[in-house]
Amino acid sequence: MCIFCEIAKKSIPSYKIYEDVDCYAFLDLAQAGVGHTLVIPKQHVKNIYELDEATAGKLFEVTCRLAKAISKAMNVEGCNILNNNGSVAGQEVEHFHIHIIPRVANDGNTFAFKGHHLTEEQFKEVKEKITSILKEYN
Repeated sequence: MCIFCEIAKKSIPSYKIYEDVDCYAFLDLAQAGVGHTLVIPKQHVKNIYELDEATAGKLFEVTCRLAKAISKAMNVEGCNILNNNGSVAGQEVEHFHIHIIPRVANDGNTFAFKGHHLTEEQFKEVKEKITSILKEYN
């Protein structure tokens, strides 16, 4: 049983923010910022690797619209748009979802990137690895 599928089917109650034929958005019970919303496809998709591009487009269209509405409604200075894929990346529910997390200055949330310092040669190597595989997806 997927908890997000059950929420989308309304078998489990949620604080629904938005719904259409393909997408469902609701307030996250663990509010990282007041108004923290999850946007999901109604169809079960485990992660971005299983997500088709048409559904991705619909989800990001809805995410864009909701981010604007949430930011205005919550009177915030910005927001994080976040997606985790796989447990090593912090994905806790195996159903693709996008977080919209409203942010204000000094709210205590840190999404700081520590960064890897690469040499020019390492940057080129990484670029080549990615672009050579990318050809498979065109």
